[in-house]
Amino acid sequence: MTSPDSPPLVSPSPCPAPPPSVPSSPVPSSPAPSSSSLPVPPSLPPTGEVMVLALGRKKQRVLIALSILPNLFLAFLLSSDSLITLSPPHHCHLPGPLPSLEMLNTSFPWEKGTGPGHSRGPSQCKQYANGSQSAVVDCEAGWDYNVTEGLRNNIVTEWDLVCNQYWMVPLEEVCFILGVLTGCLSLGYAADRLGRSKALLTSLTLSVVFGVLVCVSPNPSIFIVMRFCLAAASAGVYLTLYISRLELCEPSLRLMVTVLAGLMTVAGELLLLGVAVGCQSWRGLLGAGAAPLTLFLSYGIPGVFPESPRWLLLSERSADMSSFGERRNSNRDVRDDESFTELDSEPSPSSRPHLSFPELFHSRNIWKNICVLGFTSFISHGISHCYSSFRSDVRGNAPSFYWTYLLSVCAGGGAWLLLWATVNRCGRRGILLLFMTMTGLASLILLGLMEYLSETAITVFSVLGLFSSQATASLCILFTAEIMPTIIRGSGVGTVLALGCVGRLSSPLMDLRNHYGYFLHHVVYSSLALLAVLSILLLPESKRKPLPQTLGDGEQYRRPPLGRRRRDNVPLLATPNPET
Repeated sequence: MTSPDSPPLVSPSPCPAPPPSVPSSPVPSSPAPSSSSLPVPPSLPPTGEVMVLALGRKKQRVLIALSILPNLFLAFLLSSDSLITLSPPHHCHLPGPLPSLEMLNTSFPWEKGTGPGHSRGPSQCKQYANGSQSAVVDCEAGWDYNVTEGLRNNIVTEWDLVCNQYWMVPLEEVCFILGVLTGCLSLGYAADRLGRSKALLTSLTLSVVFGVLVCVSPNPSIFIVMRFCLAAASAGVYLTLYISRLELCEPSLRLMVTVLAGLMTVAGELLLLGVAVGCQSWRGLLGAGAAPLTLFLSYGIPGVFPESPRWLLLSERSADMSSFGERRNSNRDVRDDESFTELDSEPSPSSRPHLSFPELFHSRNIWKNICVLGFTSFISHGISHCYSSFRSDVRGNAPSFYWTYLLSVCAGGGAWLLLWATVNRCGRRGILLLFMTMTGLASLILLGLMEYLSETAITVFSVLGLFSSQATASLCILFTAEIMPTIIRGSGVGTVLALGCVGRLSSPLMDLRNHYGYFLHHVVYSSLALLAVLSILLLPESKRKPLPQTLGDGEQYRRPPLGRRRRDNVPLLATPNPET
């Protein structure tokens, strides 16, 4: 009797078993194949994740650090407008020694302050003629400025951009925002067609050149033109670094790396204020931002900052791709091979990802995602100004510049930290929906109950709205970069950033009109914020999913069904990776 666990009995074979060193063959007369003649098993084409891991962990971290460091100095160029255009209190210049307060009150007519809610005070643009109070004339000998905050010498005080020339300050702000918009669209498209490294090097070179030209501008007209070009180039650097950084990460690292880059920008904005207090000159402030960018021109040296591996995967480089496949089959430890140089080599001039414009035109799901995220970015950037200036525009008691600046920067830093703590747990779409809802509710409370709210309550809801709107704007860009396919990621992220710039245009336009119509302006944005809450429900979820490569991959990123707990049906992205 044999036990159930014992192996089954096998009848003895008349022929002995072959020795272990001789492989058995179905055909006895055929020669034994050697190890070199064994057929190579079929392998899957390399994926974006495999291409990223092929860089090696050490090099991947070095490249991510190199992509984060320039944000510290880009903040000097992209966030300095509030300092170089700050208009201090001023009055007409009076001859003789420093006038007393009584003399100032008798030399200038009293008038209502500019903007709603502002009290009466001495005129900043008129004076009495010949010391008599019978005739009022414009300032004849220039202006005296009482600078207590910000730069002691900015473009307003240097070129007297006040009174009849005050419109040039909002014009400069509008041109700067339009420059950022132009750079996001044009250099985002260039990053898709020419490559991330070429677009980055071009943007860095232009930023250094126009940064120098801005610092030596002799008059406001040339300054505005140079600032437009500098804004476009700086936006190109920010955009190409953003998408290159994201394409260097596997899904588990994308949020952490993006948050670190955002916190580096916040540190740059805080450092900007310290440099402004130290140098006291707008030329030195902009020079301190443009000069360090010359160091990053070394990214153009071959091997220092190579092309994005995901973009290379799309380019027409069949020889490099086949070489990569052969080496991966022959050596499983190819990721740690220091001699692996396919990813470091520069693409040939004709190597560009093939983009089918008819297919792009019919990619309805991609267009839907761009429209929803662009609309959300537009609202979050536009309404952010309403919160920062609510007390000034409604109550007429504007806080100090330092308080407003630090509050805005710290709200941005806090938003990044909260995103770090919640987005990977609750998902991109859920957190975006939460923050946009908070933005709309803060607006409705401020607008509907402002007659009954105390100063403390107004400050609390303004900070809450500012915090949630900045978190929404930051998450919109990350969301867009994760669901846009690599072949149009630069253009997609650039489009969403450009729509955010359209929302930012409301701030200088309100300044141009002395903030009249602010209430209607805030009501419109609040209503659109509620509409944006509904549109966010149409977005997919990108948490812990690989980045899509082609337009077909991007079309598969669809909204999960309502009422059922299941993941997005993404067959291509759900394919198991043999390397993991």
